[in-house]
Amino acid sequence: MIMVNLGLPARVRLPQLICIARERNDMNKLTDYIKDGEKIAAPDGTLMFAPGDESRAFLIVTSGTVRVEQTNAAGRTVVLYRVKAGDSCVLTTTCLLSERPYSGFGYCEGEVRAIAIAPKTFRRLLQTDDVFQNLVFQGFAARVGELTDVIDDLLEHRTDLRLARWLADRADDPTEMKQSEIAQELGTAREVVSRTLKTFEDYGWITIGRGRVSVLDQGALRAHGQRGQM
Repeated sequence: MIMVNLGLPARVRLPQLICIARERNDMNKLTDYIKDGEKIAAPDGTLMFAPGDESRAFLIVTSGTVRVEQTNAAGRTVVLYRVKAGDSCVLTTTCLLSERPYSGFGYCEGEVRAIAIAPKTFRRLLQTDDVFQNLVFQGFAARVGELTDVIDDLLEHRTDLRLARWLADRADDPTEMKQSEIAQELGTAREVVSRTLKTFEDYGWITIGRGRVSVLDQGALRAHGQRGQM
């Protein structure tokens, strides 16, 4: 686990921070809030937050990606969403508003740069600044919709349908991930992913290389994945 000293109080570490990313079309507006916080940076692989951590700052993320995931008692992990430039983090925003600790994990994928705003300043802006308030709650609403989609996928026991849709959505670029990482994305077992990928390869829909899956027939994958949505 990588920990970073970002000039915050000694008892505050990066995993205890709140994340919200910048809106692509509102950078001029968000620039007004930079003066209210402190610039920070975290390297690839940093644990941003973990279950039980308290939220001690609100971040405006200016670059980088944070992967947010949940792990159950049996050790099964599922990726809930990713916080990128232009996105927001519903889990961490909820923690700050409710004053409850985190219940999931957040990891940096690549270097993350952000502006940390103290909770007191965050609450003042939320109450007095309509633009800031809209940025927070619009992002919150969008994430709730995405989480609903994740729940729907998890309730669908046909892993082959979910994997087909997942691959079809990434057809433009070879998927450079281990099968265990794909399983984590879908919240299933690696063995299930391995068998399903082999079946798709036998159908001629994909090719499997060393740490890479290339899509050959996006249409077939899309059609197969949509069978469970009719």
